[in-house]
Amino acid sequence: MTAESHRTPEPEFGAPDPTACARLLALDWGTSQLRARLLGAGGQTLALRQSAMGIMAVQGGAFEDALQGLCGDWLEVWDGPILASGMIGSRQAWVEAPYLSCPAGPADAAAQLTRVAMRKGRLLHVVPGLRSQHADGRHDVMRGEETQIWGADLGAGECVVLPGTHSKWAWLSGQSQVERFATFMTGELFGVLVRHSILGRLMPSGADRQAVSPAQQLERDQTFDAGVNLGWSEAAALTHILFSVRTAGLLGQWPEHALADALSGMLIGAELAAAARFHVGGRSMRVCLLGDAQLCARYQRALQLCGIVSRIAEADATARGQWRIARAAGLLP
Repeated sequence: MTAESHRTPEPEFGAPDPTACARLLALDWGTSQLRARLLGAGGQTLALRQSAMGIMAVQGGAFEDALQGLCGDWLEVWDGPILASGMIGSRQAWVEAPYLSCPAGPADAAAQLTRVAMRKGRLLHVVPGLRSQHADGRHDVMRGEETQIWGADLGAGECVVLPGTHSKWAWLSGQSQVERFATFMTGELFGVLVRHSILGRLMPSGADRQAVSPAQQLERDQTFDAGVNLGWSEAAALTHILFSVRTAGLLGQWPEHALADALSGMLIGAELAAAARFHVGGRSMRVCLLGDAQLCARYQRALQLCGIVSRIAEADATARGQWRIARAAGLLP
């Protein structure tokens, strides 16, 4: 186990061994993190371990070694099914799993699992990604988010948003089917502009992680709100309004410690405006936010400013989605 790994405390003397009643080893294996859960009957988490051995950290294709380093002791005494979702199924990882065309649900994924032979005759079952084709022929793809969506208990017609480096907006039909989705590079664009453009020159390094006074927090919130409103109303002029982050800082209209919030607000506001154009149907868009708690709270604030009703999904959607796929695939006893 590497220094970056984290394991849940070992059971106290007399406590049940999680491997004794585990039904599934569920791996959420992304670009930067590997999370391993032992799931019991009904899909509840019995034990959780995680490490920084995401696919980009694994050298020379040694993915099975990385898995052994995190939970080899489990695999020594437990021989149940193993299911993995996320970027582990990408072209740069252990095996390239196919993309399913939308609409698609858990049963479709269960029928298209990619199986990888491991040592001692074991099999790893990798969940496929999804692809969605737009009317003009362009495609969107996702890996990992589909498993979260299928575990989030969403209703037909609901729109789910997974904010992050590449934000995903997905629209659901019946039976948890992902009807279509769209990707927005909001988080990555924010990082590039802060670190590599002139907009970041006036922003204090690490300001988003420093403790702030209540007055400064109020300024940051107000500046974020102003950015959202500007991005929402002027999305078509995004490359123009982004420069106002610099001019507002130079002229003292916005405090330097809040400039990153203004930039974030503009990008999120423009994302919301663009995503609203993808919504079809007579009813108003109802949004469910799924993912990192802080990001979801930020998006919920922006959605409220733009007059869009939203809610935040319950935690552990990935594990529930993995359980449902494994059950549909007949992997569970």
